[in-house]
Amino acid sequence: MSIHSEQKVILITGATRGIGFAAARALVSRDAKVIIASRNAERGKAAADRLGCDSEQLDITDSSVIASSVESLKERFGHVDVLVNNSAILLDHYATLLDLKPEVLRETIETNLIGTFRVTLSFLPLLERALEPRIINVSSGAGQLDGEPQSWAPAYSISKTALNMLTQQLTAALPGVMVNSMCPGWCRTEMGGAEAPLSPEQGADTLVWLALDAPKTLRGKFVKERTVIPW
Repeated sequence: MSIHSEQKVILITGATRGIGFAAARALVSRDAKVIIASRNAERGKAAADRLGCDSEQLDITDSSVIASSVESLKERFGHVDVLVNNSAILLDHYATLLDLKPEVLRETIETNLIGTFRVTLSFLPLLERALEPRIINVSSGAGQLDGEPQSWAPAYSISKTALNMLTQQLTAALPGVMVNSMCPGWCRTEMGGAEAPLSPEQGADTLVWLALDAPKTLRGKFVKERTVIPW
């Protein structure tokens, strides 16, 4: 059953700071009903209070917490129009592949890929109740196969390449859902560092566009600066 709502209900994971928070602020300004999801309930509420939006405790690596969150949002909103999978970890910023411990790769994949998959599957019933459901996977140029090989953050990069393939797989499996991944670019966030050329707001622009303005025919693509790019 689809539910029509002019005010879009948008759930953003990992949105207490950085690109997720910048996107939440921009979407609130566009009159969207934004839910900031955070593993830390107090931090999520504090961020939501700053923007005048809603918050939800959500740990993407914990199935029981996710299930509780699904029930909470079902009771509070009835459906979700847009799921933004923004949560990610970067544990191997300065490591090379030959330095990488398998345990670090496993933890990174568990969060950045499997956690995203787990959340998406769990929230599908609420997305399917929306009129034009959308899923946005926040990926990275670090995961591109296109271009010259690079050695930066191998576990993180591998997880983002896999996330782009998950985007294509979800697109094939969910013909009624608009699924895309996006690259925000190198932004001045806790993860990106102070030397990055882009602000969080600039990095969030494509996310906001995909959530509200991109044509629904745009499916299964990797997008940067509102443009489809190879991956």
